[in-house]
Amino acid sequence: MIYAITIYGEAGLFETLPKERQDEVLAGHGALQEALKKRGEFVSIKLMPPTSAVMLEPAPSADHPPLIVDGPYAETKESFLGFYAADFENLDDALAYAKMISSPVVRLEVRPVAWAGGAISSE
Repeated sequence: MIYAITIYGEAGLFETLPKERQDEVLAGHGALQEALKKRGEFVSIKLMPPTSAVMLEPAPSADHPPLIVDGPYAETKESFLGFYAADFENLDDALAYAKMISSPVVRLEVRPVAWAGGAISSE
């Protein structure tokens, strides 16, 4: 089953960490990516800062287009920073891999997902 490991934290906090701590966090991501490569295909996405987001608000009526506004407008310090998605045997297997990137500066959510189609590549 495909599981997503979603990463939540305060945007910009990573950049304020001491260099040694940044290196530790990045080493965890490098180790996770290498381990997932050995297993097969996976997806990893790092979102750009929330300040770069644009919101598409629902159209007020059928004869009006959706409203496009600068965003986001969530009232929180924590935001969705990125995710990994890969095929795992079960939840325990996915959690074992998620632990590779666990740190005090982010929260991780591990959840099964259903493939909805499409494909994307940076190559």
